[in-house]
This record gives sequence, structure tokens and C-alpha cells, in this order.
Amino acid sequence: LLTQPVGVAHYMAVAAMLFTAGVVCMAVKRNALGVLMGIELVLNGANINFVALSSKYLQHDNSLALGLDGQFIALFVIVLAAAEAAVALAITLNFYNNHSTIDVDHADELRG
Repeated sequence: LLTQPVGVAHYMAVAAMLFTAGVVCMAVKRNALGVLMGIELVLNGANINFVALSSKYLQHDNSLALGLDGQFIALFVIVLAAAEAAVALAITLNFYNNHSTIDVDHADELRG
């Protein structure tokens, strides 16, 4: 993999590393902002997969390539991630104003 020219497999490997780092960050971090960063890493890993799978270099006959669909899906995911980050930061700031901490373990009273 290191001696070959950059191809789809390289992008998939980077996306897998980003996705794994995001899942580990979500599982390990106790801070709400750390969990949000983990979610963003997972979404970025998925976006790299969408763009890599829409590449014209996927196969010689382009039978498996998604065309521009991968880029459109990635753009849609970026818009959703921005909206999610705005709402999550608003909830986090409101929680901090009420409890003076953003520790996820102290959020047990948010249950309905």
C-alpha cells in the first residue's frame, strides 16, 4: 500500500482511521465537546468514503463508481454536521450555565 500510487484504497484507509479515531473519542471522552469532536471525526470519515467511492479511478469500467452522487451526499452530510454542531453547542452552553460543568456523567437529570 505504501509503494503504490495514491488510489482509492489509500483514501479508504485514511477514512477507516478517522472513523476509528472518532468512535474511540466518543467512547473515551467524558467532556461533551470531546464527544462532539468524535462525532465530527466519524462524519468526516464517512465523507471521505463517499468521495472515494465516487472516484472515476475506482474501476476501469466505472461500473461501481457513484459519479457525482458521492460528492452530493458528502455535501449534505457536511450541512447536517454544521446544524448538529450548532444545536449541540447550544445545548452544551445551556447545560454549562445551569450546572457549571460540561461533564457528560452529570447530565443524567436531562432524562424526560
